Amino acid sequence: MTVNERKAAIIGAGFVGSASAFALMQSGLFTEIILIDSNRDKADGEAMDISHGVPFCTPVNIHAGDYSELGDAGVVIITAGAAQKPGETRLDLVAKNVGIFRSIIPSINESGFAGILLVVANPVDILTYVAQKLSNLPANRVIGSGTTLDTARLKSELGKHLNVDSRSIHSFIIGEHGDSEIVAWSSANVSGVPINEFCELRGHYCDHKGAMERIAADVRDSAYRIIERKGATYYGIAMSVRRICEAIVNDEKTILPVSNLMKGAYGIENIVLSMPAIVGKDGVETQIPISLNEKETIALMKSAQTLRQTADSVGLTE
Repeated sequence: MTVNERKAAIIGAGFVGSASAFALMQSGLFTEIILIDSNRDKADGEAMDISHGVPFCTPVNIHAGDYSELGDAGVVIITAGAAQKPGETRLDLVAKNVGIFRSIIPSINESGFAGILLVVANPVDILTYVAQKLSNLPANRVIGSGTTLDTARLKSELGKHLNVDSRSIHSFIIGEHGDSEIVAWSSANVSGVPINEFCELRGHYCDHKGAMERIAADVRDSAYRIIERKGATYYGIAMSVRRICEAIVNDEKTILPVSNLMKGAYGIENIVLSMPAIVGKDGVETQIPISLNEKETIALMKSAQTLRQTADSVGLTE
């Protein structure tokens, strides 16, 4: 079956799924967007509501559907899963959402889907690993949103701290999308200027370490603070979904910190975690081996071990 790169499907019409559909409707990337949910009325209602904004955007057909319609889709986005509750970590969700994926992925396989599978549900690294194991697709075509949003949050915080456009900041959060994530400070820069030098350029001469620790903690804990206040996070991740889809549909070969399979880099293999990778029409083209210092490398290995233990706990690793 020929893949229609301008056709997308979103599985899960909750907060994240519907916000992602809204963001994609405005993007002009797709001519058709299908919403699939166990509650067909919910999917139908969200599709109807979003479609009323189409006259203000590029024409796109948004409608509720089912798995039989996925065969020729270019991108399928999985947002379905149990929501993270106040006080819960992303890894606390693993058993519930692995069970959900064990029912979703076979249905996708049965449709003959051969496009790119983008996992957004949490814990995203573990669930991307599950999807890679259960799907009929090669690993490079099954990716997760990973730390794309965490990295955007980091750039936002650094932009405020340095009083500079966050788009000029080049930095990554790597490892688990969660509590063991790592800020790759040693490779962070502002338009080529190392981050510490740029801090001094902007008048921050003291307590670099304290500021770095505060910013890293604020980024790591931001989802928890949002969930405490409004019950869920969805706008930021919806924009991350849009950005990743842009890279895929336009074959941008842009570098994004997505969840992808490790194959020996930094001594880590056979587990999925978030690392910068070139993303295009075939999913992950190659990982980018960014420079890490010894402390960051050790922290990355510990993050990978955390994910491996979680995968072991639900019988995923061999």
